[in-house]
This record gives sequence, C-alpha cells and structure tokens, in this order.
Amino acid sequence: MEFIKGSNLIKLLLLLQYFTVLCVSQDFDFFYFVQQWPGSYCDTQKKCCYPTTGKPAADFGIHGLWPNRNDGSYPSNCDPSKPFDPSQVADLTKNLKSDWPTLACPSNDGIQFWTHEWDKHGTCSALDEHSYFEAALSLKSKVNLLQALTSAGINPDGGSYSLSNIKGAISEAIGFTPYIECNVDTSGNSQLYQVYLCVDTSGANLIDCPVFPRGRCGSDIEFPSF
Repeated sequence: MEFIKGSNLIKLLLLLQYFTVLCVSQDFDFFYFVQQWPGSYCDTQKKCCYPTTGKPAADFGIHGLWPNRNDGSYPSNCDPSKPFDPSQVADLTKNLKSDWPTLACPSNDGIQFWTHEWDKHGTCSALDEHSYFEAALSLKSKVNLLQALTSAGINPDGGSYSLSNIKGAISEAIGFTPYIECNVDTSGNSQLYQVYLCVDTSGANLIDCPVFPRGRCGSDIEFPSF
C-alpha cells in the first residue's frame, strides 16, 4: 500500500477542513428577510430610543436576514472567530443607518445592532460580512412594504385594518405571501410589528416560504403612526 506523501496529506486535511466549514456554514434551507415597523416598536411599554443620528424615516426598517431550516429550526452563532468588523462595511454604513436603524435604548449608532445580527445570523449565512449586509440592503430596495400597503389604502394612521387585507396588499405587490408578526401597544391592542418574507440561500431571490414562524395576530390589527 502506497503511503500519502506529507505535502499531499496536508492538502487533503485542508480540503476536508474547508468542506467541513462549508457544510456547517450552509446548514440552512432559506432566509427569513424581516422588516420592522418603527411605530410598533416604539408604541409598547418598553418604549424606544432614536439613533444618535436622529429619528429614522417613517418607513419599515430591516431587522435581519436570518438563515432558517425547513423544519422551523435555525443555526445561530456559527463562527465566533469572525467578529463583526465595521471597516468591512464602511461603504455601506450610510445605507445601514437609513435602512437598518436601531431603536434600542440607550441611543446608539447602530454598531451594537449590526454586531448582534452578524454574530448570531450572518456567521451562519455562508456569506462574508460585506456580502451579508449588502444582500439585506439590496432586498430592502426591492421590497417597498410601505408603498404596497398605502397603495391599498392601508396607512400608518393608528387605524385598524384586517390582517387578510394587509397580507393581500403585500402579496399583490411583492408576489409572495408574507408572515405578519404582531406586538401589543401600551393599551393592549394588537398592532402590525414585523413582516417576514423568504429568500433563497443565495440571499438574492424571494421565494415562497417553506414554513412560517409560530404565533398569530388578531383578525384586525392597528397600524400605528411614527
């Protein structure tokens, strides 16, 4: 039996390590692309704080791009050896501040929010840091939720709208059925909080959702102003 030469053995081990990392990083079936209505984030008992750059626009903001599996589970915190590095997304920072703003207290510049999203979800995405954030920003530019809703007469005016009409308006405009997540305002009323759409593993193309998150909204929900 011929033995593997030392240099070839090293190459083989490196190749196996590469494919092991690749398999771990691609251990998901699709992404949830999640956008959040700032009025609903702020209109709760917890309240909110505006970023150090000031009050965000009255528009849906990105919450995250989350790898998920068809059985409803998801990978998280996949590679602690690759911490968030702001310099890697320096050319995207302006767009991140406008399209992926933080509303957490105390007021901050968004770095903590993006760090959390990268560490928990981005490191499991099989994308490098720049590509991950760029993919989410690109999806945001393609999916104008506020326009889809207002074009159907569903306005952020504090009024109550049927859940079916909200889903229908988004489906009509986007071409895919969303999942709507609600939260509760200071008076205990259900309100439009987050919209989930599904994306293929490249992070570029919307798809029909293989599975929706758990949880349900009421048949009628508020769309608060911001």
